[in-house]
Amino acid sequence: MTPPNYHNVHNKFKLNGFHLNEDDLCRVAYSFIKEGEDFEKHVGDFLLDWFNEKPYLEILTSGTTGEPKIIKVEKQSMVNSAIATGNFFDLSPGNTALNCLPVKYIAGKMMFVRAFILGLDMDFIAPKSSPLQRNDKKYDFVAMVPLQAENSLSQINQIKKLIVGGVRMSTSLINKLKKSKCDVYETYSMTETVTHIAAKKIGEKAFTVFPNIEISQDDRHCLVITSENLNVNKIVTNDVVEMVSDNQFIWLGRQDNIINSGGIKLIPEQIENKLSTKLKGRFFVAGVADDTLGEKLVLFIEGDQYTLDSNIFDDLDKYEKPKEVKFIANFPETETGKVKRTEIVASIS
Repeated sequence: MTPPNYHNVHNKFKLNGFHLNEDDLCRVAYSFIKEGEDFEKHVGDFLLDWFNEKPYLEILTSGTTGEPKIIKVEKQSMVNSAIATGNFFDLSPGNTALNCLPVKYIAGKMMFVRAFILGLDMDFIAPKSSPLQRNDKKYDFVAMVPLQAENSLSQINQIKKLIVGGVRMSTSLINKLKKSKCDVYETYSMTETVTHIAAKKIGEKAFTVFPNIEISQDDRHCLVITSENLNVNKIVTNDVVEMVSDNQFIWLGRQDNIINSGGIKLIPEQIENKLSTKLKGRFFVAGVADDTLGEKLVLFIEGDQYTLDSNIFDDLDKYEKPKEVKFIANFPETETGKVKRTEIVASIS
């Protein structure tokens, strides 16, 4: 069957309770741009860009494969991605959805594309940290970042299926979400692959890739992705993975974060996972230049200094124990909420 093209708007599609077609959406777009709040202006810009005659969108990457940059993403690839998501999560026309992500970025844009193509009944709201506050509606499908999921725990059972992406979820958050009736999935995504290409239920170790996605590794053990459907040919990531099968992988960490301390290679994300139930708030570990070791392992904690419990490092191997602990009042962030690790490390080096 030939997939719909990007000008198709499913007859079951609703936006905030109203059936809208392409012409209606373009009128809404002009209204948002002229009179809307900032988050609505981004929606207006996206709608006009989506329904113009150009077959692509220009989108800022997240930096997964290097420095953030503007790339051209084919609209038909976005349509194909939306269909793959619908198939993987068994979404049907008329299912309810909530878009609480900023439409300035690919994840928020893709929620709209899924709604257009799959015929979802979608509400969209300002991208705030507590998206379900004063909202008792039930939703079949919602996408959030970890902070939003953390702040929505008391209402999480209003959601049937929740995907969480952007940054990795802490073990603490995963354990809280496991107690809910909501089906929660962690996604693997990047702008270059038109948002997520794999997902796993919380508690599972391995990501399962969507149909029509091919994965392999380079000589650094980093993930390589190919998909004709997404117009992607051997995108080389900086994500170190363990291949489980030809369609499953375990994410280990970022190649650019790996620490070489006295000849021992340490993966920060693995150490952080072990510490995640011992430390509250945000933290990370990184390598800092050292005359003896080349790089020494340092633990960075956000907030005011305090005395750490003596058993906090008990679950760490010998070489995984930090040589130093640094407290930073406030971690600088990217626009998408990712901690600027390199900037923090450089500030103390």
